[in-house]
Amino acid sequence: MLVWERPEPSDRPVLAPLSRERIVRAAIRLADADGLAAVSLRKVAAALDVGPMRLYGYIATKEELLDLMVDAVHAEIRPTGDGWREVLHSLAEATRRAAHQHEWFADLIGGRPQLGPHTLACGEAVVAAMGGVDLEATVPAIAAVNAYVIGAVRREITERRAERATGMDKQQWQAAFGPYLERTFATGRFPALATVVRDGPHLSADQTFRAGLDFLLDGIEARLSR
Repeated sequence: MLVWERPEPSDRPVLAPLSRERIVRAAIRLADADGLAAVSLRKVAAALDVGPMRLYGYIATKEELLDLMVDAVHAEIRPTGDGWREVLHSLAEATRRAAHQHEWFADLIGGRPQLGPHTLACGEAVVAAMGGVDLEATVPAIAAVNAYVIGAVRREITERRAERATGMDKQQWQAAFGPYLERTFATGRFPALATVVRDGPHLSADQTFRAGLDFLLDGIEARLSR
């Protein structure tokens, strides 16, 4: 049985109360504080003040624990709206917010489909909003939005981690490397890039995300209208 179907053991009242939900919440707290490297069954057991072997009655492997953590975060992603465009926009924004709150989440999405109940409920809401759209268009449209969001949030999370690792925010990094770019552009070898850097819009992370999402949704809408 998969972890989603396997019943939990009966808890013993003489011991500290335990459940999969408590285990997952403890693991999420550890990951939120110190990243996925801080998550192991032994560390989660210590955080709950129980012996590690007790956890194995609820979760067989660390991979199962990670799956449960991802599904728990999907409970925070509730796409809403009237029509497919609003729902896809809501999905993108809600997924981004979840990744900002739980940076480790961005490292665990984008592979094989997640099959937990909260994840499936999220997918159901999105597919239902595409009602009336041919399945041959529905599937790649949803996949395109998911791919855009995953790529965008991973870039943003990578920037956050770089700031912490270097002690320089984006503006400080740009100031440090600005003179090098000016010398390089002065050679005339990269005129198109020089124009973009000097004259192009310098958008915030929020503006960049929403502009790219609108480009994508506009493209999907144009494709569906044909």
